[in-house]
Amino acid sequence: MEAPQESNQIQSSFKETETPQPFTDLENQRNHELEEVEVIFNYSKRAQWLRAAVLGANDGLLSTTSLIMCVGAVRQDPKTMILSGIAGLIGGACSMAIGEFVSVYSQYDTELTQLKRETRSASELEEKKKRLPSPLQAAIASAFAFSVGAVIPLFGAVFVKDYVARVGL
Repeated sequence: MEAPQESNQIQSSFKETETPQPFTDLENQRNHELEEVEVIFNYSKRAQWLRAAVLGANDGLLSTTSLIMCVGAVRQDPKTMILSGIAGLIGGACSMAIGEFVSVYSQYDTELTQLKRETRSASELEEKKKRLPSPLQAAIASAFAFSVGAVIPLFGAVFVKDYVARVGL
């Protein structure tokens, strides 16, 4: 007879620990509510410079390759191909940076004007301004990515000595 009573006591104590106890202390309740808050990160701010970097790398690779191939079709001299590739890298990186800066700044200006219309307090406006895309960050990302993309065909022009292989590469 004693064995079944022990079993019931174990089950009843198990049931007591399963049920959550209501919060009696206001501070504990507040701490519990804070633990349940989910932090949401806004990735849209990152999208502008990431897009600029992807397009910059693609454009650097394609435009520098095209430029080197065109110059290589006219002259077989590797120095001419390398020099034109370097000029294309510098000119293209500057062009991409300026273009991205103007593009993202116009978006920034439009969004800022809209925020000024919707926001009533200066502190709220400053907080929302931090979430807007950065034109300078997009310009730097685009110029850097263009340069990285343009270096790839330049390596081919520098290290491949055979004319046909260099133009083919």
